[in-house]
Amino acid sequence: MDHRSGLNLEYNFGSDHRRESLRSKYRPFSHFDNMSEGISQNLDSPTPDRAVDSRRGSVLENLVGYQSRRRISEREKRELESEPLSPISSTKKKRKKIPITANLFGTRYEVVRHMAQRAGLTIQKEDDSSCYLIWSDSFVASDVITSLKDYQKINHFPGMGEICRKDCLARNMRRASRYLENDYNFVPKTWILPSEYSELQSYYKDLKRRSKKKTFILKPSNGAMGNGIILYRNAEKIAQSEQTVVQEYLEKPLLLEGFKCDMRIYVLMTSCDPLKLFLFDDGLIRMSTEKYTPPNEGNIEKLFMHLTNYSVNKHSENYEKSGKIDTGSKRTLQYFREYIRKRDIDDKLLWRHIIDLIIKTMIVAHPHVLHAYRMCRPGVSTGKDSVCFEILGFDIMLDKKLKPWLLEINRSPSFGTDEQLDYDIKSTLLYDTFKLLNIRASDKRRNMAEQKAQAQKRLFQGRVKKELDITDIQKKKISLSKKKDELKDLLQKVKKDAARDYYETQNCGGFQKIFPPPDRHARERYAKLMSEVHKISMEGLGKASGAFSQEILRTYNNPLKEEDILDLLAQCEADEKLTDKNLSKNKFSHDLRHSRGFPGFKKSTEEFDEDSDDDYDHDDPDGGEDCESDNMEEPFAFRNGTRRSRSECSTQRRKLSRPSSKTHKIGRTTSEERFGCQAKQEEENLKRTLSALNDMRIKFPGKTDEEAEFILDKMNENWKFHKPRIASYWLVKLDSIKRRKVLDIVRSNVKALLVKVWKSADIENIRINRIFSRVFNRLLWSHGQGLWNCFQAASQSWETIFSKSSDVITPIEMLCCRRVVQLCRDCLLIVYQFASESKTASKNSPSPDPVSK
Repeated sequence: MDHRSGLNLEYNFGSDHRRESLRSKYRPFSHFDNMSEGISQNLDSPTPDRAVDSRRGSVLENLVGYQSRRRISEREKRELESEPLSPISSTKKKRKKIPITANLFGTRYEVVRHMAQRAGLTIQKEDDSSCYLIWSDSFVASDVITSLKDYQKINHFPGMGEICRKDCLARNMRRASRYLENDYNFVPKTWILPSEYSELQSYYKDLKRRSKKKTFILKPSNGAMGNGIILYRNAEKIAQSEQTVVQEYLEKPLLLEGFKCDMRIYVLMTSCDPLKLFLFDDGLIRMSTEKYTPPNEGNIEKLFMHLTNYSVNKHSENYEKSGKIDTGSKRTLQYFREYIRKRDIDDKLLWRHIIDLIIKTMIVAHPHVLHAYRMCRPGVSTGKDSVCFEILGFDIMLDKKLKPWLLEINRSPSFGTDEQLDYDIKSTLLYDTFKLLNIRASDKRRNMAEQKAQAQKRLFQGRVKKELDITDIQKKKISLSKKKDELKDLLQKVKKDAARDYYETQNCGGFQKIFPPPDRHARERYAKLMSEVHKISMEGLGKASGAFSQEILRTYNNPLKEEDILDLLAQCEADEKLTDKNLSKNKFSHDLRHSRGFPGFKKSTEEFDEDSDDDYDHDDPDGGEDCESDNMEEPFAFRNGTRRSRSECSTQRRKLSRPSSKTHKIGRTTSEERFGCQAKQEEENLKRTLSALNDMRIKFPGKTDEEAEFILDKMNENWKFHKPRIASYWLVKLDSIKRRKVLDIVRSNVKALLVKVWKSADIENIRINRIFSRVFNRLLWSHGQGLWNCFQAASQSWETIFSKSSDVITPIEMLCCRRVVQLCRDCLLIVYQFASESKTASKNSPSPDPVSK
């Protein structure tokens, strides 16, 4: 009621104001009414004919104007009295609402479309890559993520396969548990076949020697929906198949009404830089369709008993669909929590253990996801809105002691809604996800404005030239100005982060933010763990890993607050004022020293001549060229007019005037000449770079260059023999970190070459270096598939990054890139051969890394 009355008061005020303005507007007409009486009297009085006609014409003109304005006045007054009380803005034309478009051609689930529409998104009828939201049920290529604009969102992160593939998950968890055993002990023992087949057999033989029986479950490395799963009681019967993993079977699971069950828990990841995780408060409990008994030779093949996958059990005649939450073969996570709560089990403690498992798992994935994301989005600062998000399905099983075990992670969990229970959970999950993403129509306009501002800033910075004789005070002023700009940017970032956190808190729906955790002690503990995991993944990088670990601790443990930044800004402004004061003093004394030879001062012309150079030609009428040469020696000659050139002194002494435009014209000509020289120098450097790259060879440790060339020739001759082995080594055995290290051998040597050829330590701003970075990123694309494609006949798929780009690449730059790709190919072959020979050699022998020379 108060709110409405407030609105009415506002509307009344607006209407009253409008009435008052109309009254003042029409107040002259009352004066004009009085004039009409006088006019009529004048018409009745006798006058000469000509005077009467002229007067009658003017009077009629006035009357016509008066009557028309009077009619307008009366009509607007009637409208004002009859119009309802409404704000003035209601008469304005409404702006057309910009739709928030969504490209859902990549999904087969109707519930995704329904919830996107409910969240206010407009679904496009065509496959449009410029939509605000892009959804795909399958893997998304890295170049798709690279091509996205900052206002767009896509539902997959690059590099997530490191935990969503069963073999990669096992490899990464084993590496983490080797150093952090107490933290990573929630994954069953796993062997990756065929590379770890002998370790599996050794383990089984050891069990037999101790008279222990274990059951093993074989799964495809990249399988889903229960396809290809087989149980074994005898590990010796397991074939040495490709692309499979073998896990120890959990023989004592927690049973629900006598049936084996597992949990499907949904986790939303909205950012990897920094890491942000949200846990959905509901999920699915999936049950088997036959009563569980421990595995033996008689029931080992009963998949309806040992597997809980819905895609398997839906074919069982015992599968039960139910509209209730407490019956059926599929139930809700909320029901399960209530179920264990009634049995005097602390469900909150269990939930904390599950959250701990999820966070630690995502910390293991973080180095790979962060590296892949930064390769796809180079130059994006930490904390900027992520273009990626991902809904992950964690499959977790509890044993009899209520310890959670991680079975697998699905990067594309099913959004099928065969039952009402599925629709209730998944529709809420999707709707809350879309709301939490906070996609706004203004994001596109804001992004275009930011890009324009950044382009102008780069253009301005590119034209700034370094002064040769800049003073210490001026250097300090420039440093303070730069620091002040950085603090302002940081302040805006902190404010934006605070606004984003507030929005997420108010619009999280069924989600709970689990990372970064709100508790300070928990945040510090996980930050330390993340730092250790990054050190493990970056093992061998030395100082780089240490610096990155410190960056992680700073990001999550000690984030700057708004008050701290404001204090730093105040201090910076105080220092800047003090510097300006000192600079003005120096400038005054500098001007005083150089103004002594001008008229009005006591110093004579002869004294001025003694101070000037003897070889300066004062009688030259075209002294512009000499002026330009002096400017090369005295950079302050044309800067802000604070220092006068000798030509100006002599000109003023002779009382002659010279147009200043001539000097500027010479400056422009010189700039064009310098630009031409710079372009010529750059072309020469490119030729020298290509020549140096052609001379570069990959060195094989312990062998001469001729022997290394001979090895490469032999491998190319017997390519059919080596091809499957190298493919397995590069695409399967090596993870993303090791693949990057292989290419870093070439990358580091190429950078050193550029420093030497271009004679610059700051090679990040060199165009050819940026082009090389794009090539290296492409070669690591799709888990190393980019480089492997280069081994195919006549395959140059990496060149598509330039054909799709608006940036034109020159022929010599393309030749340089092709040579770098060839070096990467040779490097992979040498590393593979070196690893093969090292494996056959003694295990205690040193194994130096291959390097380029």
